[in-house]
Amino acid sequence: MNFHSVATADELPAQHPSQPVTRGYAWIVFALTFGLLISDYMSRQVLNAVFPLLKADWNLSDSQLGSLAGVIALMVGFLTFPLSLLADRWGRVKSLVIMALLWSAATLVCGISENFRQMLLARLFVGVGEAAYGSVGIAVVLSVFPAHMRATLTAAFMAGGLFGSVLGISLGGVLAAHFGWRWAFFGMAAFGLALAINYFLIVRPARVEAPRCKSASGKQQRPNRAALATLVSTRSVLCAYFGSGLQLFIGSAVMAWMPSYLNRYYAMPLDRAGVTAAGFVLTAGLGMILWGMLSDRLGRQSPERKLTLVIALCLASSILLWTAFSLPHGTPQLALIALGMFFATGSTGPSGAMVANLTNPAVHGSAFAALTLANNLLGLAPAPFVVGLLADRFGLQAAFEFVPLIGLLSAGVFLIAKRHYLADLRPAAAPKTEEIPA
Repeated sequence: MNFHSVATADELPAQHPSQPVTRGYAWIVFALTFGLLISDYMSRQVLNAVFPLLKADWNLSDSQLGSLAGVIALMVGFLTFPLSLLADRWGRVKSLVIMALLWSAATLVCGISENFRQMLLARLFVGVGEAAYGSVGIAVVLSVFPAHMRATLTAAFMAGGLFGSVLGISLGGVLAAHFGWRWAFFGMAAFGLALAINYFLIVRPARVEAPRCKSASGKQQRPNRAALATLVSTRSVLCAYFGSGLQLFIGSAVMAWMPSYLNRYYAMPLDRAGVTAAGFVLTAGLGMILWGMLSDRLGRQSPERKLTLVIALCLASSILLWTAFSLPHGTPQLALIALGMFFATGSTGPSGAMVANLTNPAVHGSAFAALTLANNLLGLAPAPFVVGLLADRFGLQAAFEFVPLIGLLSAGVFLIAKRHYLADLRPAAAPKTEEIPA
């Protein structure tokens, strides 16, 4: 049966592919796209598990380690929008396969790097490959599911990044401890290459992508400027970008530096520190999914309740994590960090749903690219580097005490969004098209 359904009052309709999508095939598409997102973040976050080994082998500073982590998010920030716009026009499925092959090959090169410069260049190409995957991947997922599931799907899909981080940090730590840090990168690369091949064989563009129309003259058509304008046309959507990016600063900082924090202050060996840090990331992923589901439920009758929930999550994570890092080292501190991370990533699903509801379906790949741009430039890219700089000067403990304060800023941005959300929300207009040269 066709898996599309009628949207509720605060939702835009999903963009229909050229062939009917069954419930089973929709979940297969989700599983494979989700799996590649896991591979994306395994390749990205495995570096954090081998920080202590790289620091010792190459005599690197904390700021250099932070640059190796942050360069990927920097490339994602700069390239996500143009590459997502290209994927919207050229074909999302083909684009996803090429991206996965590129970041997996670059991860393989990381494993054979001989110095900091070679590693930095390889990590840069990992970032190029991963630049548009999140935005294009979620656009593919949303196109084959009912619109009323947007916050849940966005949260569940993006939680794949956290689960990938869990696997990258924990599995990478185990591989590095037993076989050396190079094998940590080799393992992530092999997993990504295998998934990319399966994605190419199973996910067919005609079943998951809207047809690209042609005019009578044989020229392709594309969404017009009015559709693109919806990316930045309301205060609410702008606040969704900025609020989401600021809040992800917290999660990115903790994910990047928690293995080192446990190694330095709890004297944990590398493999145990990686597994323990992965537990915090897993907690964040579970929170992301559960808060996304609650957001969809709350928003069915009163859309602005999503914003109330997000504001509460930002404030709760800020208070809990600041308190945690102010405590002496020990079990109570670790428990409070885990609880804070459970709240810290809860804004992801509602933010994605806001972006989908406030933008034209024909440009959803580009809309999520704009969200990814904000997430990376405001949160994921600067967080590892800023914390590294602060750690070099004041110590990692002091740097972590600063991180939770960012949640107060994100709560303020979402408060502005709440005041304008209902006024900015409007029914979707049928996408208009204009001709472009074939």
